[in-house]
Amino acid sequence: MTHSMTAFASRTGTLGATSWSWEMRGVNARGLDIRLRLPEGIEGLEPALRGALTKALARGNVTVNLRLNREEVAGGLAVDEAHLDEVLKALDLVQERAFAMGVTLGQPTAADVLAQRGVLTTAKAEDDVNELAAALIADVAPLVADFVAMRAGEGASLGAVVAQQLDQIAQLTEAAATAAAARAPQVRENLTAALRRVMEDAAEIEEGRVAQELALLAVKSDVTEEIDRLKSHVAAARDLLAQDKPAGRKFDFLAQEFNREANTLCAKAQAPALTAIGLDLKAVIDQMREQIQNVE
Repeated sequence: MTHSMTAFASRTGTLGATSWSWEMRGVNARGLDIRLRLPEGIEGLEPALRGALTKALARGNVTVNLRLNREEVAGGLAVDEAHLDEVLKALDLVQERAFAMGVTLGQPTAADVLAQRGVLTTAKAEDDVNELAAALIADVAPLVADFVAMRAGEGASLGAVVAQQLDQIAQLTEAAATAAAARAPQVRENLTAALRRVMEDAAEIEEGRVAQELALLAVKSDVTEEIDRLKSHVAAARDLLAQDKPAGRKFDFLAQEFNREANTLCAKAQAPALTAIGLDLKAVIDQMREQIQNVE
């Protein structure tokens, strides 16, 4: 099945006071370009996300955004015991130095100690970081699955369009073969007239040289090879559409070959009907190339 490189997926979740939202977007690119915008401090999330994307995708410019929202939850007062010990040691040192210097100080009260910065704090109900990381990593697989599913859906529509365009190219190629066969008498007449003019105007030229030049003109106007190659390219493109693995790069190269054969066909046409078919071929091929740019 053909997959498109254009897709979108989103996902939300909550854990305690923390909520989050994912956004994943994809557009076409020559290779696989992954850009992540993740909050810091969530261990293991980036490697898990990159690993899942690299395994699931072959091409595309993929951007992933993760937004976290932590609600402030009111909590009770708490004493920072380690900081309290430091404050008490400092107070004891001050008392000893003052006594040594004959200075009498009043004893600090508990309120004085609690008033010191950092001793009394407000307790917050915070999610465990490891638990949050585990919840976010568990979100990666379904998020990527949704993204791949949308790429597959877009790819199915894209494949149907390309298949229809290939049918048009095949029909135009058959029409070109018919038009080329129809112009054969006119081409022979033109070559015969050219031969007569050459023989009349240059009697001293060797007949072998004249025959060689006319044969070259005949080859230059023959479009059999171009028509055969166009038919072969159509068959190859249909095989690529039927494959399960990514084939965007091969499609891109094949589209260039389609365009090259159509250009040569127009250059060799020498007949209005065949030229018109060649121009129609170029138009359909150009439309197909636009679609192929999004094939993975």
